[in-house]
Parts: sequence; structure tokens; C-alpha cells
Amino acid sequence: MHIEIDRDTCIGAGQCALTAPKVFTQDDDGYSALLPGREDGAGDPMVREAARACPVGAITLTEPAVTDAPG
Repeated sequence: MHIEIDRDTCIGAGQCALTAPKVFTQDDDGYSALLPGREDGAGDPMVREAARACPVGAITLTEPAVTDAPG
């Protein structure tokens, strides 16, 4: 999973950090940020809920493309 935070959209509500504190935090300016090493969500099951909880939709989650196995 890849997590992207649109800083132009983020209003710093902090719902992501409250919902998935092992992945999200707020930076010194009060905007949402990813904790170091958590750019892929670190397997936290609350990441999707955190993205849904964002009141302005500033968090985008994308799954890596699945390639067919040769054969």
C-alpha cells in the first residue's frame, strides 16, 4: 500500500493521527504527516479507516499493481 497526504488539501484536523497513531502524526505546522518508516502503512489495519476519517479527503491510498506470474 502507498499512502499519500495532499498537504494543499489537509486542514490539520488530526483525525488520521487519532485513528492510526502508529502510522500518522502531525508535523510542526499542524498538518498530517507519516511517521518515518510507515510510508506503506506498516500493516496497520486502521490506515483505511484513518483515510476515511479525514474530513477533507486529503489521504489517498493506492495498492501496488499485481502482475501475473509467468507461466
